[in-house]
Amino acid sequence: MDQSQAHSAPTAIADETTLLAADRLTVAPDGSDVRVLLRIPERGSMAHFELGPKETSVPVRHRTVSEIWYVLRGRGLMWRRLPAGDEGEVELRTGTCVTIPVGTDFQFRSLGNEALEVIAVTMPPWPLEDAATEAIAATGPWTPTLGPGPGLATE
Repeated sequence: MDQSQAHSAPTAIADETTLLAADRLTVAPDGSDVRVLLRIPERGSMAHFELGPKETSVPVRHRTVSEIWYVLRGRGLMWRRLPAGDEGEVELRTGTCVTIPVGTDFQFRSLGNEALEVIAVTMPPWPLEDAATEAIAATGPWTPTLGPGPGLATE
């Protein structure tokens, strides 16, 4: 490939583009504010999550999806308990990237006076048809300061 081909713009790519909404679009089952971004059917989806200053989420577990989180702003903690029983906390701060494998119980909290903002990729995409049963209530280490959002199932 010569240099002119390497820098030419693609002409036949089907894609979507979006901007981050100014206000939350919905509330996650864990109580955090959600701004849905984009999804690729059968591959993955992306959303922006925000937890207000000094807030603590509702502990949850996902039935079918894994997530990768990247912290954009703020400070916090995430507690995770893997299906095998191993558990621990990880510090969340700008630049931290963390995984939440399918079946992992998790809870997160914001520390300090600014919101905790995260971009999350969900694989496969968050199930639109089964959204009401994807997140299952779990038991975590902290008392939530938020109520659950829609779609939090019990076993």
